Amino acid sequence: MRHRIQTQGLAIIVVAVLAGVFLLVERSSTAQPTTTRLPGARAEVDAAQFPSLQAAMDAIPEDGGVVRLPAGTFEITEPIIVTRGDVLLTGAGTATHIVNRNEDGKPAIILQHSDGGDVKNDDRLWRIMLSNLRVTGNEKSGHGILAVQIQEVFLQGVTVSEHGGDGIQLDHCYEDPRVSDSLITYNKGVGLNLLGCHDIVVSSNQFEENQDALHCLDGFNLCMTGNCIDDHLGEGVVIENTYGSVLSGNMIEECNGTAVVLDRDCYGITISANVIAHNGAGIDLRDAHGCAVSANTLTILKTNALRIGPNSGRITVTGNNISNSYVGEDTVKRRVDDLAAAGITLDGTSELAIVGNSFASVSPHAVELTDNLSKRIVFSSNVLTDVSSEHSHLKDSVITNQLISTPTELDNSTKTRQ
Repeated sequence: MRHRIQTQGLAIIVVAVLAGVFLLVERSSTAQPTTTRLPGARAEVDAAQFPSLQAAMDAIPEDGGVVRLPAGTFEITEPIIVTRGDVLLTGAGTATHIVNRNEDGKPAIILQHSDGGDVKNDDRLWRIMLSNLRVTGNEKSGHGILAVQIQEVFLQGVTVSEHGGDGIQLDHCYEDPRVSDSLITYNKGVGLNLLGCHDIVVSSNQFEENQDALHCLDGFNLCMTGNCIDDHLGEGVVIENTYGSVLSGNMIEECNGTAVVLDRDCYGITISANVIAHNGAGIDLRDAHGCAVSANTLTILKTNALRIGPNSGRITVTGNNISNSYVGEDTVKRRVDDLAAAGITLDGTSELAIVGNSFASVSPHAVELTDNLSKRIVFSSNVLTDVSSEHSHLKDSVITNQLISTPTELDNSTKTRQ
């Protein structure tokens, strides 16, 4: 009887084991990939398997694909050229470092059709993205990244530094160029140079110690938000012959030149909610119409927190704070050799609304007029504290309801806090 029970028990165990093995085999066979590829899938290009970075670019399929760059330092003397559309070129963050040793003014990376600038409209490349890599050059090299007539180009998470030309130049990348979350520093030319672009997004980048931070020339619809711009040798943001754009939520500090310049037939542009601090000058409207300057903090600017020139008019200036480094208790934060803080200059302009601004402890005047007559201006409901101002000399203008305290009405002289 005991032998029969043992035999039955063994049989049950054997059956259970066999059933388990069958189930595992069944599951394994359904989970493992087959030799049949997913329809439409393209193999990725692993640049580590090629003798050069250019060889990896040349291996991109005609219809586009992904090129993965490994971590490492890769020295080049000729540009890396991408001539396919629908391409993602991505690295391992700043651990992927491309170093341009060229000293003949050639770029490090070029994105363009094989016909270059002569490409026909119908043949232009679309949708190339660069991400997660670092590109550096030298003072004799060319641009860091040059894209020529690439539609919907997208640069994200790239570090572009120390090039002899521009950090990034987008040359007539007309449709929807985007540059975000990138570090653009120490380039001899412009950090980001946008030539003939349209519907542009520049967001959440850091610019430092380029010649100028950003140019947008002959373009349309620039949306520049949330960028940090610091320590430039020349200007900050230069916009020319461009309309329908917004600069908002940017920090622009310590440019030797002017923080924001609008020139050459700009119109329909809003400059709002930026901090513009300690630059050679603040905002210069050299040739601009139908623009708004609102809710900016314009502080400790050496000259012209805002200048509106004779070729500009029909401007709204409202809700801005134009001030020095006063922090209360008759004290300023800046050193005695760094107290400059300018107001606004009106230079032969007209058709302005200057309403609801605060001018505090700026010099030589809250509003300074030049010998070029400025007229037809509404100057209303502004607060003027510890300043002199020439606004009362405006001609053919409406001047009402200012709240003014002159320097002689203050109780104590201002002290500095070291």
